[in-house]
Amino acid sequence: MFFGDFWWFLLWSFYFIAYLYVVIVIITDLFRDHALNGWFKALWIIALVFVPFLTALVYIIARGKGMAVRAQAARGGVVPESDDYHPAASASPAEDIAKAKALLDAGTITQGEFDALKSKALGHQYFGA
Repeated sequence: MFFGDFWWFLLWSFYFIAYLYVVIVIITDLFRDHALNGWFKALWIIALVFVPFLTALVYIIARGKGMAVRAQAARGGVVPESDDYHPAASASPAEDIAKAKALLDAGTITQGEFDALKSKALGHQYFGA
């Protein structure tokens, strides 16, 4: 009997925490929406208190798309990734390439590592191995 009660407790605890999360998201969205009148915001909150599950379901269905737009706007939109790194050429590329060639001849580095060092010495981006 204890085992079954424990699982029911866990199940209802999960549902309650999930519901609290939904209510917090809805209230956050209500205060984030500047187009909605203050009286309508109060009406939604009162409905959440007295008819909680139905109100939350109706709110998500009716205003779900707007919730996503407002959440994205609050995050500042999507910022594109910047890949504008360009290494500067070495002060003495010939010397650096000669050192890299010596390391390659000694077997310290591989051909791919030599190519990368050579590319870096010349001030290019290197995308190889």
